[in-house]
Parts: sequence; C-alpha cells; structure tokens
Amino acid sequence: MKIWISLLVIYAGFFLWYTDVGGKLDEKEIEFFLGKFEENASKNSNPLEPESYISIKRFMEEDSGRQFLMVNNIDMNDDPEDVEGAEPGESAERLMDRYMEHMYAQLLKRACHPVFAGNAVHPSMDLVGIEGAEIWDQAALMRYKSRRAFMEVVTHPNMGSKHAFKVAALEKTIAYPVETVIYLSDPRLLLALILIILGLFLQNRVKQ
Repeated sequence: MKIWISLLVIYAGFFLWYTDVGGKLDEKEIEFFLGKFEENASKNSNPLEPESYISIKRFMEEDSGRQFLMVNNIDMNDDPEDVEGAEPGESAERLMDRYMEHMYAQLLKRACHPVFAGNAVHPSMDLVGIEGAEIWDQAALMRYKSRRAFMEVVTHPNMGSKHAFKVAALEKTIAYPVETVIYLSDPRLLLALILIILGLFLQNRVKQ
C-alpha cells in the first residue's frame, strides 16, 4: 500500500503543476490582461490594433478553462532587417533564438512546452481557398496549460521588446489555437502509465 500511496503523491504533485485548476478566466482577469496588453504596447511605441484587441478579448471571453495547442506554420525570412538589440546582419534563426530565450523561460515555469517541431520537406501538397501558402520552412505545436497561462506569457513586460525579433525573423506565419479531442501524448497520461507499471513491478518485488 505504501508503494501506491507514494506513487499517487508523485502523480498528484505533477498533475496539479501541469493542470490549471483555476477554471475559466473571469472578468477581472480579462480586464487585467487587456490593460497589460495596452500598457506594453504603449511602452514599446507599438499601439495595439483594434482588430488585435477584439481578437484577444474574444479569445479570453470564450475560455473553456482547458489546455490548448498552438499550431504554428513558419516561413523564415531569408534576408531579415536589422533589429535594435541584435547584431547587424543576424540570420532569421538567430533572431528567433533571441525571441525564444524569453519565451522558453516563461513557458516552462507555467508547464507550457513544445509538443513537436520539424522542418518542411516539401511544398504544401493540398491547398484550398488560400493563396501564398505553398512554401513553409517549419511547423511546430506548442502546448499551453490554459488561456490564463498564455496571457501571462504574452503580457510579460519583456515580451514587447522581444517581439520585434520574431517579426523580423519571419517572412510569414500562421498560428491558431486548438483544443484537443485526441491527445495520446499528454504527459499526464504517459506518467500515469509509467507509474502503474512501476507500481506493479515494485509490488511484485516486495512479494518475492
């Protein structure tokens, strides 16, 4: 019994860290994050476009309280412009690294992380109703614990100054959030299976 209690405590600790149990964003949180967005935009002399304001407000208002994955299609800029804070002539890859230095630190502390990333090996093979989307360099999935965690990351004070690196690094990009229906690689499921196998193994060893 002690074995299973110990394993349950381990799983519960991970589950509570990895899962946002705070529920949906409430009105006060939405107003707070919108205020942070506007404040950061003002500090970086980059006024928030009305369309962006409406979109992010709706994204928060429609919160389900669940985790989501951000789907990213990326086409890197072959000749990025120089950006303040970077060395002249830096490549798109180096500029993106500068951007992600901030992102990874903020993501991981909130149990957000890449699910997969890869390089394109061929132009788009199926296009319907969209132009200029034949060429992509990379694709990636980023897991966010919740819309609350996402907003904490993107409204971080350092985000505004770093965002210029991302914009310069990209020729074009598409990013949109999805809530999973099937997600067999969820670490909570994988850890549960590992701990069950470990528990059965240890229990068997004790009986011998």
